[in-house]
Amino acid sequence: MHAVIDDGKKRMTGALSSLSKEFARLRTGRASVSLIEPIMADYYGNPTPVGQIASLSVPDARTITIQPWDKAAFSAVEKAIQKSDLGLNPVNDGKLIRICIPPLTEERRKDLVKMAKKFTEESKVAVRNVRRDLNEDLKKLLKDKTITEDEQHKLTDEVQKLTDETIKKCDQAFSAKEKEILEL
Repeated sequence: MHAVIDDGKKRMTGALSSLSKEFARLRTGRASVSLIEPIMADYYGNPTPVGQIASLSVPDARTITIQPWDKAAFSAVEKAIQKSDLGLNPVNDGKLIRICIPPLTEERRKDLVKMAKKFTEESKVAVRNVRRDLNEDLKKLLKDKTITEDEQHKLTDEVQKLTDETIKKCDQAFSAKEKEILEL
C-alpha cells in the first residue's frame, strides 16, 4: 500500500524537478550558465552539450563567458549558440567566447511568462496523470482484495492531498518565476 504512495511521491517530485529545469532555461535578463549548458554543439561530428566541452562562468549579471578546452571547439560552440532560439550573439576573442545578455523588452517578458505558464500547466497535467494512475492501482488492490474499502478511501484521500500539495508547489514556482521575469 505504502509502496503505491511512495511511487506517487517520487513521480510527482520528478514532475516538479522537471518544471524547475524548464524554468532554469528561460531567459530572465540575468546571465546564467543554465541557458548555455544544454545547447548542443557539433564537436568532431557528434552533438555534444556545450557544458561538456567548455568551462562556463558568469563574471557579472549580464555576461556569460565560455572557454572551450579545445581550440577546435570555438567555432562549433559559437555556431551552436547563434543557431539556438535564445537570440544571443557570442563574441569570440580567440581565448574566450563572451555573451552579453541584453535587457528584455516588455513584449519578450510577456512571452516568457506565457512559456512559464505553459510549462507549469504541463507539470500539473503530469501530476494529475500520476494521481489517476495511483487511484487505478488502488482500485486494482481493492479488486484483488489486498486492501479493504476503508483503506482504499484513506489512501485515495492521501493521494489527493499529495496531488494538491504538488500542484500548489508548481503554482508557487510559477509565481516566483513570473516575478523574476517581470522584474526590471
